[in-house]
Amino acid sequence: MSLPPEDLERMSLLDHLEELRSRLVWALLTVAIAFAPCWYFVDRIFDFLQQPILAELEPGQRLVYTGIADPLFLYIKVAALAAVFLSAPFLLFQVWRFVAPGLYRREKLFVLPFLIFGTLFFVGGGAFAYYIAFPKAVDFLLGMAAQFQPMIEVDRYFGFLMTIILGMGLMFELPILVVALSAMGVVTPRFLLRNFRWAVLIVFTVSAIITPTPDILNLSLFAVPALVLYLLGIGVAWFVSPRQRAEEADESTPTGYTPAP
Repeated sequence: MSLPPEDLERMSLLDHLEELRSRLVWALLTVAIAFAPCWYFVDRIFDFLQQPILAELEPGQRLVYTGIADPLFLYIKVAALAAVFLSAPFLLFQVWRFVAPGLYRREKLFVLPFLIFGTLFFVGGGAFAYYIAFPKAVDFLLGMAAQFQPMIEVDRYFGFLMTIILGMGLMFELPILVVALSAMGVVTPRFLLRNFRWAVLIVFTVSAIITPTPDILNLSLFAVPALVLYLLGIGVAWFVSPRQRAEEADESTPTGYTPAP
């Protein structure tokens, strides 16, 4: 006797909005809790974040500020950025809780891999931005102004850095997004490969937004890793979705064709 088909949990529009509000509240509360230890170590965190620019300045040069309250607001932003990375697993869990009502029971079992790999990719994207992408961009920008004396405002510097780190962290979530959409049946690996040119366009457009320089070298430094991760996500989606592979194989088989015994 076959089991009855599993029904998905049904929610009205107001239920979805209420669930979204609840997830946002929990996310903000999580970041607020993580903010406390980050604020305690904010001096060390900022010293770490300013190393890419100090390495390019002459000995004795420092970042400057023009407003008396700028250091306070800067430290708040620094602690908030660190709190986002510190609370990344809990933030991803809130994302999972929001989409979980639309998943089947089998799909809900992937919560642990989603949290682990989602966190690793997010932190990895931030690390790639800090250690590779941002120093290259800083070197390029300061190299263009070699005939001038730099006087870099600390708030504008950190705004630059925060945009790149968060942007790369989110872009490195591409494999997780691809696998999740494939597992839910929204897209298939074949569909994603067939529309790869559109993925290239979107990735380069987003990279151009978060890239601080207009040159193709730095643009590629942001876009190429994202495209590699996109293809990685397609490969993982194909590997973990045998049912979709079988369906795609059936679709590609000509009508009336009978395989040889």
